Amino acid sequence: MIVPQSCHLGVAAGMAALQVFYNLATGIWNTAEWWNSANALETTIDYSLLSDTLTYRGNIFNTFEKYKSSHFIDPWFYDDEGWWALTWIKAYDLTGEPRYLEMAKIIFNDMKRGWDSTCGGGLWWKRQKQQQQYKNAITNELFLSVAAKLHLRSPGDSGPGSYIDWAKREWNWFRQTGLINRNHLINDGLDSVCQNNRQTTWTYNQGVILGGLVDLYKSTQNPLLLTQAQAIADAAIHTLAPNGILQEPCDSNCGGEGAEFKGVFIRNLYDLYQVTNKQLYKDFIIKNADSIWSNRNRDNQFGFSWAKAIDSADATRQSAALDAINAAIFLGTRGITYQAENASLHQLPIAAGYNGARGRGYIVDWNHDGQSITFNVNVACSGKYNLVFRYAAADSNASRSINVNGQMIVGNQIFPGTKSWNRWQSIVVSKVWLNAGNNSVTVSFNSFKGSSNWLNLDEMTIQ
Repeated sequence: MIVPQSCHLGVAAGMAALQVFYNLATGIWNTAEWWNSANALETTIDYSLLSDTLTYRGNIFNTFEKYKSSHFIDPWFYDDEGWWALTWIKAYDLTGEPRYLEMAKIIFNDMKRGWDSTCGGGLWWKRQKQQQQYKNAITNELFLSVAAKLHLRSPGDSGPGSYIDWAKREWNWFRQTGLINRNHLINDGLDSVCQNNRQTTWTYNQGVILGGLVDLYKSTQNPLLLTQAQAIADAAIHTLAPNGILQEPCDSNCGGEGAEFKGVFIRNLYDLYQVTNKQLYKDFIIKNADSIWSNRNRDNQFGFSWAKAIDSADATRQSAALDAINAAIFLGTRGITYQAENASLHQLPIAAGYNGARGRGYIVDWNHDGQSITFNVNVACSGKYNLVFRYAAADSNASRSINVNGQMIVGNQIFPGTKSWNRWQSIVVSKVWLNAGNNSVTVSFNSFKGSSNWLNLDEMTIQ
């Protein structure tokens, strides 16, 4: 498991090493191609979300300002601009600024121009039809993913020509093309007679489709989408990961851009894990992150191979590796639940039995000074977390004082009445700073701060 120090210090250093390649004048990363820079920025956004830091917000703003007039439209390749659409959607999620989402929509509208009836549908790779080209997997996977994500962020989106309509149309076409081979892996593209070209099963082709199917599932609740996504993910893990460490089919001879591919797969595998909770995916992400971390150099740089010592450093290698480490840390700090009956109790009894509780019991008879419960919690990374308390308070609102590591964070937290002792609900105390390692969270009756009324407490979850 990624150790706490790597979360708090090492990963921050790894991100700093990525930003060494960032060119303030151009708004993209030195040593990286145009589309790779979109991925490096998405990695940066993920880290900003994970660490709740403002350190790299300036890079997001700077890159946007440099190219907003051109709308990030690529003059040659539809797939290259698809990466930027995904990045600006994620920038919108981080900042809430509508202009980023609007940019993604502009890019999507341009990508639609690549669709025609050749091979029954699908997008071309290049926009210049007079040049030799083909309909490939990655371009169409990106189109699916962008459409599905835009639908989720566009209230009222429906009907012909909507984002959800395009997402469904793309997937219906994609699954019928034969691009997904009999081994459940996705080949590079279609040949001149619209058949699977049987070329390389790049890891990013197995990755982007996972994110697209997950988001389409969120809109449609069609379980077959998750079944297909898991078949692809399982095949990639078992076929493209010797000894459990992801490896590109071309090994280290992938050119300057290929080092990005594995990070894209892990990033989207994390999204699939979010909706399936499949232990295989969690274990795989953590194992790869651990291997990356153990093979770093003294400057916290990462190489092409995730199973060997670093070969050379560049922005593409760095951002791909950080995708895996970001995902592992998200997993290591996701949804840790602590039962009240296992906490340190002061003058509080436990009621055994179910009664709707999720553990072996819950605390009761809590209505006077001197009574408190302390949860001893451990998190992988320093940062801001949500504390989610599951409770029952019958007919009246109850309130309590909350301390973290000996310091009061809420003097009088309200627990709204639940109308029945058998009815449980949750309240969230947001953005509480926890240190990497051990922490204490104490909930107490403190009449001086306004604590009142009876309260049963079942559990606390750290998110």
